[in-house]
Amino acid sequence: MGGFLDKPKTAKHNDQGEGNKLLFGVSSMQGWRCEMEDAYYARVGLDNALNDWSFFAVFDGHAGCKVSEHCAKHLLDSIVHTDEFISGDHVKGIRTGFLRIDEVMRDLPEFTKDTKCGGTTAVCAFVSSTQVYIANCGDSRAVLCRQGVPVFATQDHKPVLPEEKERIHNAGGSVMIKRVNGTLAVSRALGDYDFKNVKEKGQCEQLVSPEPEIFCQSRQDTDEFLVLACDGIWDVMTNEDVCSFIHSRLKVTSDLVSIANQVVDTCLHKGSRDNMSIIIIAFPGAPKPTEEAIEAEHRLEKQIEKITRDEIESNQITDYLDLLKCMQNKDDIEGLPPGGGLQSKYHVIERTFKQEFPDRPCESPTH
Repeated sequence: MGGFLDKPKTAKHNDQGEGNKLLFGVSSMQGWRCEMEDAYYARVGLDNALNDWSFFAVFDGHAGCKVSEHCAKHLLDSIVHTDEFISGDHVKGIRTGFLRIDEVMRDLPEFTKDTKCGGTTAVCAFVSSTQVYIANCGDSRAVLCRQGVPVFATQDHKPVLPEEKERIHNAGGSVMIKRVNGTLAVSRALGDYDFKNVKEKGQCEQLVSPEPEIFCQSRQDTDEFLVLACDGIWDVMTNEDVCSFIHSRLKVTSDLVSIANQVVDTCLHKGSRDNMSIIIIAFPGAPKPTEEAIEAEHRLEKQIEKITRDEIESNQITDYLDLLKCMQNKDDIEGLPPGGGLQSKYHVIERTFKQEFPDRPCESPTH
Protein backbone atom coordinates (compact mmCIF):
# COMPACT_ATOMS: atom_id res chain seq x y z
CA MET A 1 0.00 0.00 0.00
CA GLY A 2 1.12 3.57 -0.56
CA GLY A 3 2.84 5.34 -3.43
CA PHE A 4 6.47 6.04 -4.17
CA LEU A 5 8.63 9.14 -4.30
CA ASP A 6 10.80 10.27 -7.21
CA LYS A 7 13.82 10.10 -4.88
CA PRO A 8 14.18 8.18 -1.62
CA LYS A 9 14.22 10.01 1.69
CA THR A 10 17.43 8.69 3.21
CA ALA A 11 17.50 10.65 6.47
CA LYS A 12 17.53 8.22 9.39
CA HIS A 13 15.99 8.24 12.83
CA ASN A 14 18.32 6.64 15.34
CA ASP A 15 18.12 5.49 18.93
CA GLN A 16 20.44 3.57 21.22
CA GLY A 17 20.80 2.47 24.81
CA GLU A 18 22.29 -0.01 27.22
CA GLY A 19 21.49 -1.76 30.47
CA ASN A 20 20.85 -5.21 31.89
CA LYS A 21 24.03 -6.30 30.09
CA LEU A 22 22.39 -5.47 26.75
CA LEU A 23 23.19 -2.91 24.07
CA PHE A 24 20.74 -1.84 21.39
CA GLY A 25 20.78 0.33 18.28
CA VAL A 26 17.90 1.47 16.09
CA SER A 27 17.77 2.78 12.54
CA SER A 28 14.65 3.80 10.64
CA MET A 29 14.39 5.26 7.13
CA GLN A 30 11.40 6.34 5.04
CA GLY A 31 13.08 5.36 1.78
CA TRP A 32 11.05 5.42 -1.43
CA ARG A 33 7.63 5.46 0.24
CA CYS A 34 5.50 8.61 0.25
CA GLU A 35 4.89 8.25 3.98
CA MET A 36 6.77 6.87 6.95
CA GLU A 37 4.45 4.26 8.46
CA ASP A 38 6.92 2.33 10.64
CA ALA A 39 7.20 2.82 14.38
CA TYR A 40 9.29 1.22 17.11
CA TYR A 41 9.74 1.04 20.87
CA ALA A 42 12.88 0.17 22.84
CA ARG A 43 13.30 0.19 26.59
CA VAL A 44 15.98 -1.33 28.79
CA GLY A 45 14.76 -1.92 32.33
CA LEU A 46 11.00 -2.02 32.91
CA ASP A 47 9.10 -0.85 35.97
CA ASN A 48 9.11 -2.31 39.47
CA ALA A 49 9.64 -6.07 39.59
CA LEU A 50 10.58 -6.08 35.90
CA ASN A 51 13.63 -3.84 36.22
CA ASP A 52 15.85 -6.65 34.91
CA TRP A 53 13.58 -7.07 31.86
CA SER A 54 13.80 -5.16 28.58
CA PHE A 55 11.29 -4.69 25.76
CA PHE A 56 11.80 -4.02 22.07
CA ALA A 57 9.26 -3.83 19.24
CA VAL A 58 8.95 -2.90 15.56
CA PHE A 59 5.64 -1.98 13.93
CA ASP A 60 5.16 -1.80 10.16
CA GLY A 61 2.04 0.23 9.45
CA HIS A 62 -0.01 0.13 6.27
CA ALA A 63 -2.66 2.54 4.97
CA GLY A 64 -1.33 5.15 7.37
CA CYS A 65 0.71 5.40 10.55
CA LYS A 66 -2.08 5.79 13.13
CA VAL A 67 -2.18 2.18 14.25
CA SER A 68 1.59 1.61 14.25
CA GLU A 69 2.21 4.74 16.31
CA HIS A 70 -0.56 3.90 18.78
CA CYS A 71 0.76 0.37 19.27
CA ALA A 72 4.32 1.62 19.75
CA LYS A 73 3.06 3.77 22.62
CA HIS A 74 0.67 1.32 24.27
CA LEU A 75 1.46 -2.34 23.50
CA LEU A 76 3.93 -2.75 26.37
CA ASP A 77 1.43 -1.52 28.96
CA SER A 78 -1.32 -3.60 27.39
CA ILE A 79 0.80 -6.71 27.98
CA VAL A 80 2.45 -6.13 31.37
CA HIS A 81 -0.82 -5.09 33.03
CA THR A 82 -2.62 -8.33 32.19
CA ASP A 83 -3.40 -10.65 35.08
CA GLU A 84 -1.55 -13.47 33.32
CA PHE A 85 1.68 -11.52 32.89
CA ILE A 86 1.57 -10.22 36.46
CA SER A 87 1.07 -13.75 37.80
CA GLY A 88 4.07 -15.04 35.82
CA ASP A 89 2.33 -16.65 32.84
CA HIS A 90 4.18 -14.47 30.39
CA VAL A 91 3.16 -16.27 27.19
CA LYS A 92 -0.54 -15.98 27.95
CA GLY A 93 -0.02 -12.40 29.10
CA ILE A 94 1.58 -11.43 25.80
CA ARG A 95 -1.26 -13.02 23.84
CA THR A 96 -3.91 -11.31 25.97
CA GLY A 97 -2.10 -7.98 25.62
CA PHE A 98 -2.15 -8.19 21.83
CA LEU A 99 -5.84 -9.09 21.72
CA ARG A 100 -6.70 -6.42 24.27
CA ILE A 101 -4.99 -3.55 22.46
CA ASP A 102 -6.75 -4.58 19.25
CA GLU A 103 -10.13 -4.45 21.00
CA VAL A 104 -9.41 -1.17 22.78
CA MET A 105 -8.19 0.59 19.63
CA ARG A 106 -11.33 -0.36 17.76
CA ASP A 107 -13.47 1.74 20.11
CA LEU A 108 -11.20 4.80 20.30
CA PRO A 109 -12.63 7.97 18.67
CA GLU A 110 -9.60 8.48 16.43
CA PHE A 111 -10.21 5.05 14.92
CA THR A 112 -14.02 4.92 14.89
CA LYS A 113 -14.10 8.21 12.98
CA ASP A 114 -11.65 6.89 10.40
CA THR A 115 -13.01 3.69 8.90
CA LYS A 116 -9.85 3.41 6.78
CA CYS A 117 -7.44 3.71 9.70
CA GLY A 118 -5.25 0.91 8.37
CA GLY A 119 -3.29 -1.50 10.47
CA THR A 120 0.15 -2.64 11.51
CA THR A 121 2.31 -5.69 11.89
CA ALA A 122 4.04 -6.14 15.24
CA VAL A 123 7.11 -8.06 16.27
CA CYS A 124 8.35 -7.68 19.83
CA ALA A 125 10.73 -9.22 22.34
CA PHE A 126 10.89 -9.31 26.11
CA VAL A 127 14.42 -10.06 27.30
CA SER A 128 14.89 -11.24 30.88
CA SER A 129 18.08 -12.49 32.51
CA THR A 130 17.25 -16.07 31.51
CA GLN A 131 14.68 -15.97 28.68
CA VAL A 132 13.78 -14.20 25.46
CA TYR A 133 10.05 -14.06 24.71
CA ILE A 134 9.32 -13.22 21.07
CA ALA A 135 5.88 -12.42 19.68
CA ASN A 136 5.04 -11.89 16.02
CA CYS A 137 1.87 -10.74 14.28
CA GLY A 138 2.30 -10.11 10.54
CA ASP A 139 5.37 -10.12 8.32
CA SER A 140 7.89 -8.20 10.35
CA ARG A 141 10.45 -10.65 11.68
CA ALA A 142 12.67 -11.52 14.62
CA VAL A 143 15.92 -13.44 14.15
CA LEU A 144 18.25 -14.69 16.88
CA CYS A 145 21.90 -15.14 15.95
CA ARG A 146 24.59 -17.35 17.46
CA GLN A 147 28.09 -17.63 15.98
CA GLY A 148 27.10 -15.63 12.93
CA VAL A 149 24.15 -17.79 11.88
CA PRO A 150 20.41 -17.62 12.60
CA VAL A 151 19.28 -20.20 15.15
CA PHE A 152 15.69 -18.98 15.43
CA ALA A 153 13.37 -16.88 13.25
CA THR A 154 9.69 -16.06 13.33
CA GLN A 155 7.50 -17.06 10.39
CA ASP A 156 5.88 -14.31 8.31
CA HIS A 157 2.10 -14.44 8.42
CA LYS A 158 1.20 -14.48 4.75
CA PRO A 159 -2.26 -15.32 3.32
CA VAL A 160 -0.82 -18.17 1.24
CA LEU A 161 0.19 -20.21 4.30
CA PRO A 162 -2.18 -23.19 4.57
CA GLU A 163 -3.38 -22.45 8.12
CA GLU A 164 -3.85 -18.76 7.34
CA LYS A 165 -5.63 -19.52 4.07
CA GLU A 166 -7.97 -21.92 5.85
CA ARG A 167 -8.96 -19.30 8.42
CA ILE A 168 -9.54 -16.71 5.69
CA HIS A 169 -11.76 -19.10 3.73
CA ASN A 170 -13.66 -20.10 6.88
CA ALA A 171 -14.39 -16.42 7.50
CA GLY A 172 -15.86 -16.05 4.01
CA GLY A 173 -12.85 -14.48 2.36
CA SER A 174 -10.45 -15.46 -0.38
CA VAL A 175 -6.78 -15.27 -1.21
CA MET A 176 -6.12 -13.60 -4.55
CA ILE A 177 -2.72 -12.49 -5.86
CA LYS A 178 -1.31 -13.65 -2.49
CA ARG A 179 -3.47 -11.11 -0.63
CA VAL A 180 -6.49 -11.25 1.66
CA ASN A 181 -9.44 -10.55 -0.65
CA GLY A 182 -6.88 -9.34 -3.17
CA THR A 183 -5.86 -6.31 -1.11
CA LEU A 184 -3.96 -6.99 2.15
CA ALA A 185 -0.57 -8.70 1.97
CA VAL A 186 -0.53 -9.93 5.59
CA SER A 187 -2.95 -12.34 7.24
CA ARG A 188 -2.36 -11.19 10.82
CA ALA A 189 -2.22 -7.60 12.00
CA LEU A 190 -3.41 -5.15 14.61
CA GLY A 191 -6.08 -2.77 13.33
CA ASP A 192 -7.41 -3.43 9.81
CA TYR A 193 -10.95 -3.50 11.18
CA ASP A 194 -12.46 -3.69 7.69
CA PHE A 195 -11.24 -7.30 7.74
CA LYS A 196 -12.63 -8.08 11.20
CA ASN A 197 -16.40 -7.81 10.78
CA VAL A 198 -17.60 -11.42 10.56
CA LYS A 199 -20.07 -11.45 13.47
CA GLU A 200 -20.34 -15.21 13.90
CA LYS A 201 -16.55 -15.56 14.17
CA GLY A 202 -14.32 -14.94 17.18
CA GLN A 203 -11.58 -12.33 17.40
CA CYS A 204 -8.91 -14.75 16.17
CA GLU A 205 -11.10 -16.30 13.47
CA GLN A 206 -11.52 -13.20 11.31
CA LEU A 207 -10.11 -12.63 7.82
CA VAL A 208 -7.20 -10.91 9.54
CA SER A 209 -6.26 -12.08 13.02
CA PRO A 210 -4.61 -10.02 15.78
CA GLU A 211 -3.30 -13.18 17.46
CA PRO A 212 0.49 -13.30 17.78
CA GLU A 213 2.66 -16.37 17.56
CA ILE A 214 4.75 -16.47 20.72
CA PHE A 215 8.06 -18.22 21.30
CA CYS A 216 10.31 -18.61 24.33
CA GLN A 217 14.05 -19.03 23.89
CA SER A 218 16.33 -19.80 26.83
CA ARG A 219 19.31 -17.46 26.85
CA GLN A 220 22.70 -19.02 26.19
CA ASP A 221 26.26 -17.76 26.52
CA THR A 222 26.63 -18.13 22.75
CA ASP A 223 23.77 -15.71 22.00
CA GLU A 224 25.22 -12.87 19.93
CA PHE A 225 22.34 -10.62 18.95
CA LEU A 226 18.63 -10.43 18.23
CA VAL A 227 17.28 -8.54 15.23
CA LEU A 228 13.77 -7.13 14.96
CA ALA A 229 12.98 -5.61 11.57
CA CYS A 230 10.17 -4.86 9.15
CA ASP A 231 9.84 -6.43 5.72
CA GLY A 232 11.67 -3.54 4.09
CA ILE A 233 14.77 -5.29 5.40
CA TRP A 234 13.76 -8.91 4.82
CA ASP A 235 12.52 -8.26 1.26
CA VAL A 236 16.12 -7.94 0.08
CA MET A 237 18.24 -9.72 2.71
CA THR A 238 17.78 -13.25 4.02
CA ASN A 239 18.05 -14.21 7.68
CA GLU A 240 21.50 -15.59 6.90
CA ASP A 241 22.52 -12.39 5.10
CA VAL A 242 21.52 -10.18 8.01
CA CYS A 243 23.18 -12.37 10.63
CA SER A 244 26.47 -12.78 8.76
CA PHE A 245 26.56 -9.07 7.88
CA ILE A 246 25.95 -7.83 11.44
CA HIS A 247 28.35 -10.46 12.82
CA SER A 248 31.09 -9.18 10.51
CA ARG A 249 30.37 -5.52 11.34
CA LEU A 250 30.61 -6.18 15.09
CA LYS A 251 34.23 -7.21 14.52
CA VAL A 252 34.88 -3.75 13.08
CA THR A 253 32.84 -1.49 15.39
CA SER A 254 30.85 -1.70 18.61
CA ASP A 255 28.56 1.15 17.47
CA LEU A 256 25.20 -0.57 16.98
CA VAL A 257 23.60 2.55 15.50
CA SER A 258 26.30 2.63 12.83
CA ILE A 259 25.72 -1.06 12.10
CA ALA A 260 21.93 -0.60 11.98
CA ASN A 261 22.42 2.33 9.59
CA GLN A 262 24.66 0.17 7.41
CA VAL A 263 21.96 -2.51 7.22
CA VAL A 264 19.35 0.04 6.18
CA ASP A 265 21.62 1.65 3.57
CA THR A 266 22.59 -1.75 2.21
CA CYS A 267 18.93 -2.73 1.85
CA LEU A 268 18.21 0.53 0.01
CA HIS A 269 21.08 -0.20 -2.39
CA LYS A 270 19.87 -3.78 -2.82
CA GLY A 271 16.54 -2.44 -4.08
CA SER A 272 14.20 -2.20 -1.09
CA ARG A 273 11.31 0.13 -1.93
CA ASP A 274 9.64 0.06 1.48
CA ASN A 275 10.07 1.88 4.78
CA MET A 276 12.93 0.25 6.67
CA SER A 277 13.29 -0.15 10.43
CA ILE A 278 15.63 -2.36 12.44
CA ILE A 279 16.53 -2.88 16.08
CA ILE A 280 19.73 -4.76 16.90
CA ILE A 281 19.97 -6.05 20.48
CA ALA A 282 23.47 -7.25 21.36
CA PHE A 283 24.05 -9.81 24.11
CA PRO A 284 27.28 -10.20 26.12
CA GLY A 285 28.37 -12.94 23.69
CA ALA A 286 28.39 -10.62 20.66
CA PRO A 287 31.67 -10.34 18.73
CA LYS A 288 34.04 -7.55 19.72
CA PRO A 289 36.14 -5.38 17.37
CA THR A 290 39.61 -6.69 16.58
CA GLU A 291 42.63 -4.91 15.14
CA GLU A 292 42.90 -7.56 12.45
CA ALA A 293 39.32 -7.01 11.25
CA ILE A 294 39.65 -3.22 11.40
CA GLU A 295 42.85 -3.30 9.34
CA ALA A 296 41.26 -5.65 6.80
CA GLU A 297 38.30 -3.28 6.49
CA HIS A 298 40.65 -0.37 5.88
CA ARG A 299 42.47 -2.30 3.14
CA LEU A 300 39.15 -3.26 1.54
CA GLU A 301 37.95 0.34 1.36
CA LYS A 302 41.28 1.46 -0.11
CA GLN A 303 40.94 -1.25 -2.75
CA ILE A 304 37.38 -0.15 -3.60
CA GLU A 305 38.56 3.46 -3.89
CA LYS A 306 41.28 2.42 -6.33
CA ILE A 307 38.92 0.28 -8.42
CA THR A 308 36.40 3.14 -8.49
CA ARG A 309 39.00 5.63 -9.72
CA ASP A 310 40.26 3.15 -12.31
CA GLU A 311 36.69 2.70 -13.62
CA ILE A 312 36.13 6.46 -13.78
CA GLU A 313 39.38 6.97 -15.69
CA SER A 314 39.25 3.99 -18.05
CA ASN A 315 35.57 4.51 -18.98
CA GLN A 316 35.66 8.32 -18.87
CA ILE A 317 32.72 8.30 -16.46
CA THR A 318 31.21 11.57 -15.25
CA ASP A 319 27.79 10.29 -14.12
CA TYR A 320 27.28 8.49 -10.79
CA LEU A 321 24.65 6.05 -12.08
CA ASP A 322 26.94 5.09 -14.95
CA LEU A 323 29.66 4.44 -12.40
CA LEU A 324 27.40 2.17 -10.35
CA LYS A 325 26.52 0.19 -13.48
CA CYS A 326 30.20 -0.37 -14.20
CA MET A 327 30.88 -1.32 -10.58
CA GLN A 328 28.11 -3.92 -10.44
CA ASN A 329 30.35 -6.56 -11.99
CA LYS A 330 32.95 -6.00 -9.26
CA ASP A 331 31.09 -7.95 -6.58
CA ASP A 332 33.85 -10.57 -6.53
CA ILE A 333 36.20 -8.24 -4.67
CA GLU A 334 37.85 -10.27 -1.93
CA GLY A 335 36.86 -9.37 1.61
CA LEU A 336 33.45 -7.79 0.95
CA PRO A 337 31.17 -8.01 4.00
CA PRO A 338 29.27 -11.32 3.92
CA GLY A 339 25.56 -10.79 3.34
CA GLY A 340 26.11 -7.19 2.33
CA GLY A 341 28.29 -7.49 -0.72
CA LEU A 342 29.39 -4.48 -2.72
CA GLN A 343 26.09 -2.69 -1.97
CA SER A 344 27.22 -2.35 1.63
CA LYS A 345 30.20 -0.34 0.38
CA TYR A 346 28.38 2.03 -1.95
CA HIS A 347 29.25 4.84 0.46
CA VAL A 348 32.92 4.33 -0.45
CA ILE A 349 32.09 4.52 -4.16
CA GLU A 350 29.99 7.65 -3.57
CA ARG A 351 32.69 9.30 -1.47
CA THR A 352 35.29 8.61 -4.15
CA PHE A 353 33.01 9.96 -6.90
CA LYS A 354 32.42 13.16 -4.93
CA GLN A 355 36.15 13.64 -4.54
CA GLU A 356 36.51 13.45 -8.31
CA PHE A 357 33.35 15.44 -9.14
CA PRO A 358 32.40 17.65 -6.16
CA ASP A 359 29.58 19.40 -8.04
CA ARG A 360 27.87 16.36 -9.52
CA PRO A 361 24.87 14.66 -7.82
CA CYS A 362 24.92 11.08 -6.55
CA GLU A 363 21.40 9.90 -7.27
CA SER A 364 20.06 6.55 -6.11
CA PRO A 365 19.12 4.00 -8.78
CA THR A 366 15.36 3.74 -9.28
CA HIS A 367 15.51 -0.08 -9.66
